[in-house]
Amino acid sequence: MTAWRALLGLAMLAAAVVTVRRAARFEGPLAAALFGAWVLAIWQVGVTVFEVPRVLLPAPWAIAQSLFDHAATLAGDFVQTVLKAVLTGWLLGSALGFAVALAIDRAPFLQRGLLPVASLSSTIPLVAVAPIMVMWFGFEWPSKAAVVVLMTFFPMLVATLAGLQAAGRIERELMHSYAAGYARTLVDLRLPCAVPFIVSALKVNATLALIGAIVAEFFGSPTVGLGFRISTEAARMNMALVWGAIVVAAVTGSAAYALLVRLERRLAFWHPSVRSR
Repeated sequence: MTAWRALLGLAMLAAAVVTVRRAARFEGPLAAALFGAWVLAIWQVGVTVFEVPRVLLPAPWAIAQSLFDHAATLAGDFVQTVLKAVLTGWLLGSALGFAVALAIDRAPFLQRGLLPVASLSSTIPLVAVAPIMVMWFGFEWPSKAAVVVLMTFFPMLVATLAGLQAAGRIERELMHSYAAGYARTLVDLRLPCAVPFIVSALKVNATLALIGAIVAEFFGSPTVGLGFRISTEAARMNMALVWGAIVVAAVTGSAAYALLVRLERRLAFWHPSVRSR
């Protein structure tokens, strides 16, 4: 029986290699869809044939069934974690980082005082600050949004400062020759040059915000939320629902990243890094 399972595993591995090579001929979403479908097929057959315990790795079909059975519960978790904590914290943290970057750029002496404080905020461990935020703002979503603000502030600050410095010297001298002041140079030259940097920070912050909110829910949450669902159902050994919550978080993060990529292509279509895609 063991030899038969080993032989089947080798056959599945060989088939996977052949399929991946053929899928590499395609481009775009089709290749990703083929590869993803094959991974799910191997996963389903592998856990069934090798009789992997569900507490270790549930089958994709069991996860899909759990998603269907608990759709209403996961929808409430999605609203609590993503639409309230993640979205609010992501917007506030990114906006605050952008505003502080503009202040530092306008008054360079602030760089010596604000940047060390900002970098200090990025080094605080999430597992240490999450319980503190729960004590300050309560068990509801504002405490998770506060954690997200802390996590997304510094990446946006650094990216915006780098983007504002990306404008070339010749372009700056040309604006100066036209007697353009700081505000005009900022709006017409420096901010457009900073757009790719800002959007890149938004993409990074989208992932950080989702992770931060989910982890923060481990340290205190009402009876709703993706992080609460993962921690609670893991304690109950209901791993299918745990994986279902993970799927919801992964799909949400992928969708947010794809939307921001499309936004980048519309706003920074002129940039070489976007035109070369």
